[in-house]
Amino acid sequence: MSSCDLPGLGLRVPATEVPPPALALAPGEDRGEAVLAGGCFWCTEAVFRQLAGVREVLPGYAGGSADTANYKAVCGGGTGHAEAIRITYDPAVIGYGQLLRVFMAVAHDPTQKDRQGNDVGTQYRSAIFPLDEAQRRVAAAYLAQLEAAGVYASPLATTLEPLDVFFVAEAYHHDYAAKNPGQPYIRFVSLPKVEKLVQAFPGMLGGMGRG
Repeated sequence: MSSCDLPGLGLRVPATEVPPPALALAPGEDRGEAVLAGGCFWCTEAVFRQLAGVREVLPGYAGGSADTANYKAVCGGGTGHAEAIRITYDPAVIGYGQLLRVFMAVAHDPTQKDRQGNDVGTQYRSAIFPLDEAQRRVAAAYLAQLEAAGVYASPLATTLEPLDVFFVAEAYHHDYAAKNPGQPYIRFVSLPKVEKLVQAFPGMLGGMGRG
């Protein structure tokens, strides 16, 4: 039995059975940019870099102010920021709804409140930061759809939050997993999520991290 056949990340079912959003954006109304937070941004960045149609993934901070948008302050847990990623993508290849499906199925555990595993604090919360009303509508409908489908063992903790500014993280965080594959956190936390993506959604691969 492959790892994607095993329930995990809060799921009752294999990741492949997490349904896509019933409500999606047409390519013409999809702005090609998304901001998501799901624990350590090393992990989420590593996952989304694998997807075909993804042009750029930047780690950063979302939800707080400019004066605390730095790694040391955010790690303290009192800034209001979440470790997040900004994904730039081609809507003709991959849509906002498909990104949300990956986010909810393999990139993190959306049932954990203010934590991901041993990473504890509001900076590790599960959050979607819609960048316009269309994204907010799709994200809200998808969270309701997943709750109704009963694919998770516990209620979803994912929040929808407004975003004024996304603050790009320090340069040494960029593409951290690919540059530090032997680092213990990367080996035991980040890379297993990438492997889960590879096994669950092989048809979506072909992004920046596949070269």
